[in-house]
Amino acid sequence: MPDRRDLLKGAVVLPVVGWPPAAAAAADPLVQPGIAHALAIRRARQIADLRYDITLDLTAADRAIGEVAIRFDRHDGGDLILDFRGTMLAALVANGTPISVATRRDGHLVLPASVLKTGANLLSARFETPIAAAGAAIIRFRDPADGGVYLYTLLVPSDANLLFPCFDQPDLKAKFRWRLTTPADWTVIANGPVEAREPVGATVRWRFAETAPISTYLAAFAAGPWVGTTSAPAGERPITLYARRLRAREVDADVQLATNRAAVRWLADWFDVPFPFAKLDLVLAPAFPFGGMEHVGAVFYNEDRFVFREPPTLPQRLSRDQTIYHEISHQWFGDFVTMRWFDDLWLKEGFSTFMAARIQADLQPDSNAWTTFLLSIKTPAYRADATSGTAPLWQALDNLDAAKSNYGPIVYNKAPAVIKQLAFYVGEDGFRRGLNLFLTRHGYANATWQDLLGAIGEASGVDLAQFGRQYVLRAGLPRIDTRLRLDGGTIAALDLVQQPARTLPGDPGGTWPMKVRVRLGYRDRDDVVVDARFDGATARVAAAVGLPAPDYVWANDADQGYGLFMPDPRTVAWIAEKVGTVRDSLLRALLWSALWDVVRDLRLSPERYLAVLLRELAGERDEQISRTILSRGATALDTYLTEARSAPLRTRWEAALLARIDDTSLGYGLRKDALDRLIATARTPLALDRLRALLAGRATLANDPIRQPTRWAIVRRLVTIDAPDAAALFAAERQRDTSTEAAKDAFVTAAATPSAAVKSAYFKRYFDDTTLNEAWASESLTAFNADAQATLTIGFLRPALDRLLWIRQNRRIFFLPAWIDAFIGGQVSAEALAIVDAFLAGQPTLPVDVRRKVLLARDELERTVAIRRTPA
Repeated sequence: MPDRRDLLKGAVVLPVVGWPPAAAAAADPLVQPGIAHALAIRRARQIADLRYDITLDLTAADRAIGEVAIRFDRHDGGDLILDFRGTMLAALVANGTPISVATRRDGHLVLPASVLKTGANLLSARFETPIAAAGAAIIRFRDPADGGVYLYTLLVPSDANLLFPCFDQPDLKAKFRWRLTTPADWTVIANGPVEAREPVGATVRWRFAETAPISTYLAAFAAGPWVGTTSAPAGERPITLYARRLRAREVDADVQLATNRAAVRWLADWFDVPFPFAKLDLVLAPAFPFGGMEHVGAVFYNEDRFVFREPPTLPQRLSRDQTIYHEISHQWFGDFVTMRWFDDLWLKEGFSTFMAARIQADLQPDSNAWTTFLLSIKTPAYRADATSGTAPLWQALDNLDAAKSNYGPIVYNKAPAVIKQLAFYVGEDGFRRGLNLFLTRHGYANATWQDLLGAIGEASGVDLAQFGRQYVLRAGLPRIDTRLRLDGGTIAALDLVQQPARTLPGDPGGTWPMKVRVRLGYRDRDDVVVDARFDGATARVAAAVGLPAPDYVWANDADQGYGLFMPDPRTVAWIAEKVGTVRDSLLRALLWSALWDVVRDLRLSPERYLAVLLRELAGERDEQISRTILSRGATALDTYLTEARSAPLRTRWEAALLARIDDTSLGYGLRKDALDRLIATARTPLALDRLRALLAGRATLANDPIRQPTRWAIVRRLVTIDAPDAAALFAAERQRDTSTEAAKDAFVTAAATPSAAVKSAYFKRYFDDTTLNEAWASESLTAFNADAQATLTIGFLRPALDRLLWIRQNRRIFFLPAWIDAFIGGQVSAEALAIVDAFLAGQPTLPVDVRRKVLLARDELERTVAIRRTPA
């Protein structure tokens, strides 16, 4: 075969024809790091009808060498700026004219108007880009068990220009054609269908069909010794699921393929828009830093979350299905119709999360999908939106380099919660017709939030101007207080009063339009449910006047509204005594959440919450509710209470969990969840003896020995609390575990070692070890900042904050918030709060997106400090 270096022959600086001096070419103010919004606007006027033909040789270990041909139509004059941040660019030619690459600066190169034509243009170049475990557009994973090498791309939001020369912005959609050379025993998956495989010596050249128009961040391929399983029902498109060689046997491929296919069918029918692309393949990517990524034709899923190494609980199964539904929804919302710019990131992420719940509610009616939506989606939205670090759904973005910081709970959690209210506000029929109108108007193109609300408003006949101003452009959320006035034994007045949950600088004011359902609960008669609508600060529930005094009032029945719904004192007292008697799972989850909100509002002590929890736990049979209330109980015990206040409760807490683990009347999931919570909080011999017995095989869970990853979780807990046998048990588990995940689990566990020297070594590796996979690093952060080690890790808090800008620049989209949440969230003291405040005060020029993420975690720490100071 030809040497790979042959691709670089002729890669010299060629003479320039018709160019102005280099200094003049580089003087364009839009040549700056990243992709400026102003540059994107200008280019969108200049060019259209893009095509990329990309040829890559993937046979080297540390770099890919390639060629690109870019075809486009030019409509507007002036110089044109090309984006590329790879390691080498050469042999650049525009319409037959060689162009010097010497002026490439800040990831850009100016193409002078003199070498461009009105109408069709052709640009070609040779290039090189890194392949690495982290920080590259092509991620390399080496299987520690068999040495197999797997590559996959990850370009969102702005790393397409790190992979190949392009015009890297979402509204310059293009048709892609890939040609990839790999070792002969590899399989390649890309956006388009395979057209040909041509053996060339010890390699194979793969050629793929051209795609429909897609945004650059959706371009993708995966290459390696993948093992595929194909589903091809008669009359339907085939779908293939790929897994790495040594894990293929662990994959329930038939189940995953069926779930993906069911989502495609449901969405095509519900939107009344057919699946918009030529093919759909799925890749379980090892060490993948996201839950999933919606690339056209090649959806990537996180291998570790999709391959269960032990029997999964219901929440784990539902979470995997939700990820599938989310990524398949993106094929319409995000891939088919794409936001024009990443300031509207919520447009694709929020809708995909909302649609995932809609799909699950219809396809899995027993899943209690809206309970999941409340506990997993809306609750984190409320937590973030009530802090000073919140942001609007539409987040102004001057440069695509900063887009990764727009990802977070506002986009992923608030947006779908607001969309649920939108659907209820305009009505189901108008909402659905509006979505069809939006998709058919903007298919294979781009749109904005105004386009979306315009289509829904047009279809439903509802004016959504105020809705857009308050929910899309305004940061924060309303707090809705219930005000019940009784006259004897009847209701004299029932009002819902809204105000901002927090006063934010620059808040434009106004009230949030909202439609809700209000439940009046009775023990001796049927409940009454009535609608209420906010057209101002107060919603008067006129239909309630004259009704008998209720036992409780819940102002957000069926969870349609968006806001912090705070119960009145009568309702708080009833919930604390009777929450376990509520049969409907969603309503019970809402009332449990209201009780927790009262704790966070400093109106109920953590001890009181724990007392209610321990009283009701034995009767709770809903896995999702059980998981949530136990998680909150652990927070009350280990975070909201000082050691002195929590110590008397620990034995009762551990005894209740052990009783649940041993309760043979409960299903596996409920017992496993109790075990997980016991592992996370174990302190006394009562719990620790059971954990050691499980490791040794002297105890079982539901009559079966425990498996991974539970075994490593127990070892990690013993390491965290510095148990005397922790080191020996760690060494024994390393010897025992021969799975493909053993190295990662050992790495994460060792991060919990309560040693300043170990912590320092990890902290250094996070920045200096280029071989450390980002997913491993991210997963280890919670262990590094274990709640039992706050006095040790507080010394790393300020250094962790000082590295935020480096992380923002060099890590993937979810790493920065995970880092902030781990290092600030692992603290509970006023001293730690002072460190965070001093950092913020000393960083007046800290980018606003980073400041907001710090404030999200900072305000949670402030709340923790306040709760810990509140008397029992």
